[in-house]
Amino acid sequence: MAKKKKTKSYSSFLNNPIDFTLLIVVLILLSIGLTMVLSASSPKSLSEYNTSYHFFIRQLIFAVLGIIAMMIISKIDYRFYQKFYKIAWVVSIILLILVLLIGHEVNEAKRWIVIGESFQFQPSEMVKFLIILFYAGILTKNRDELGNFWLGLVKHICFLAPIIILLLLEPHFSVSVVIIGTCCMMMIMAGCKFWQFAACGLTVGVPAIVGMIIVAPYRLKRVTTFLDPWSDTLGDGWQVVQSLYAIGSGGLFGLGLGDSNQKYLYLPEPHNDFIFSVLAEELGFIGCVVVIILFALLIWRGILIAMKAPDMFGSLIAVGITTLIAIQVIINIAVVTSSMPATGMPLPFFSYGGTSLFILLCEIGVLLNISRATNNANYK
Repeated sequence: MAKKKKTKSYSSFLNNPIDFTLLIVVLILLSIGLTMVLSASSPKSLSEYNTSYHFFIRQLIFAVLGIIAMMIISKIDYRFYQKFYKIAWVVSIILLILVLLIGHEVNEAKRWIVIGESFQFQPSEMVKFLIILFYAGILTKNRDELGNFWLGLVKHICFLAPIIILLLLEPHFSVSVVIIGTCCMMMIMAGCKFWQFAACGLTVGVPAIVGMIIVAPYRLKRVTTFLDPWSDTLGDGWQVVQSLYAIGSGGLFGLGLGDSNQKYLYLPEPHNDFIFSVLAEELGFIGCVVVIILFALLIWRGILIAMKAPDMFGSLIAVGITTLIAIQVIINIAVVTSSMPATGMPLPFFSYGGTSLFILLCEIGVLLNISRATNNANYK
């Protein structure tokens, strides 16, 4: 009697259409981001490398590689990663330890591993995604325990603690905030009780944040500068004040693409954390609104994909990736508009950084794959 051939359980939806709305929004954001990197980085690039295109070309290379990786990953069944969620946690620990041991130090912080003469890899960007995979896997496995305070909240926070400790040793406070916020949202969506998070936040989280601010003088200085940036316009308040000048001078329609004044060595690193300020100056209020709407569309599609995902693992990955992007967008825009204390937070698809952009596009690839498993007609 002939044996029946085994059917492939993981390939049934890989030829389904992806969420084209999400893909188009991402490509538009990426295109605007590349244009702004070219505009914002040209003065610094010219002064340091005798060419206006140094940063733009590097960003473009990683964007092309990221798009290729995104489309390849969109064809890889997301359930494949569930087998390796424990390995994701271990790899995260190893990467963060390597940073502390052999990382390249800049401004008293170790956040990069230098490979070769010109390539720098930032492990924390990879850790963001690995932790999302880990929590999607472990929360799915322990779904029946999530309502319990000790087995649900406390147990899963314990897995996060060593990651945050290693990040704070670099130190990398902003990434710690993003990872904590993303993991908390994933745990709440998985079934952990919201009141438990509120209680822990008030009794443990808030005192811990206050303690870290008091212990580190530069963090305390950022808070006092945030309260009154005009008290030290030539010192700690310089970044925020120049950012507000840029945003204010943009007006309704902006000065015109490429015509920013603040990018001429007034704004520190205008192509990184404060690129939104340059965008506001050149494209005005209208340009800012368009970009914010595009980010809102991306987050909306991510939420719909999470809601319609065929299983809990896929839903939690979609929640994690969407929350990760949303938190970074909110914090970056809040910082440049002086709505919160300054912290180094890149704006997704805009801020210069090859590692960040490439991994972000890979994450979008996973989100697109989950959308393949979803009946698009149900959420369009």
